[in-house]
Amino acid sequence: MTSERALAGLDLLATAVIALDAGFAVCLVNTAAEHLFSLSSKAARGQPLARLFEEGRELEARLHAAFDETAGFWEQSATLTPIGREPVHVNLLASPLEADGIAVLLEIRPIEKRLRVEREEQLASLSQANRELIRNLAHEIKNPLGGLRGSAQLLERELAERPELREYTQVIIKEADRLQLLMDRLLTPSRLPHIGPVNIHEVCERVRSLVLAEFPQGVEIRRDYDTSLPDLTGDREQLIQVVLNVTRNAAQALAAAPAAGRPARPEIVLRTRVVRQATLHRRRYRLALELAVIDNGPGVPSAIADRIFNPLVSGREGGSGLGLTIAQTYVQHHHGIIECESQPGRTMFRVVLPVGANGTGGDKP
Repeated sequence: MTSERALAGLDLLATAVIALDAGFAVCLVNTAAEHLFSLSSKAARGQPLARLFEEGRELEARLHAAFDETAGFWEQSATLTPIGREPVHVNLLASPLEADGIAVLLEIRPIEKRLRVEREEQLASLSQANRELIRNLAHEIKNPLGGLRGSAQLLERELAERPELREYTQVIIKEADRLQLLMDRLLTPSRLPHIGPVNIHEVCERVRSLVLAEFPQGVEIRRDYDTSLPDLTGDREQLIQVVLNVTRNAAQALAAAPAAGRPARPEIVLRTRVVRQATLHRRRYRLALELAVIDNGPGVPSAIADRIFNPLVSGREGGSGLGLTIAQTYVQHHHGIIECESQPGRTMFRVVLPVGANGTGGDKP
């Protein structure tokens, strides 16, 4: 029995299904999948996943790992981006199948767009509330902090004849300075952006050189750029800080990974793509830019996965928990979104920013 006859009934399903052979090349795309991804079953047949989806290589690697253990996998809130089209957020089930010529069946269910938009709005609202709370708290702390430091300096002068006590006043002064720096970082994101043309690849190259200088051994940063992307209109320094905070987090996670969980080749990928007809915060843009920072580290700890953009939440010992909060704030200043998908072996932070003043205004999903 041929694979097409064996799977002919798949065209009757409302669920999108893609059948793959043992080499993970496409054997069949049912009608629901054609509509979901704007694919032609005839054109897709025989193509590897990497030629159909931006995430194809990563998906093939996951399939290899799963089927080496003769098991499938279920992934919630995954992203599949057809080449040259807007990303599709889905739930994905990969199952082994023993049929003539068919080795894998991918069942794909799109996540409701309205639910995703509502979640984005909820996160944006929570982020705004957190920023207001932290900003007010920082202002309240800064005032007595200055008095504390000044009093320690005066006390140090009074104790000039007892140098053995200077150690204690220096502890007070240094800790006050450390807290002052922390308060400044909490208040900095309230600065509005200085708008101008920004080349996202110049931003990525600046960040790449900074992170490689900080981690000269053990971490490779690979480029995967779409060089046809136009310039953004935004604040160059804020965008550098966004990419730097995310990329440095990835490098720190790779460097701190235990030997058992550390990949043979620790790698970060900086990937840029164009997104057409993107909806960001209920506003429709004809053209947007996607920047993905992808690493093959241990992943975000599940205990904080839903809170990583909240202030003072960190999965790293000694971390301040402000890097991603600041990144989210700066992205929102640019009317964009930042989101994270993570599992052991692959973590992706995805930033989507509108290109130019091209919003069509108020389009509802």
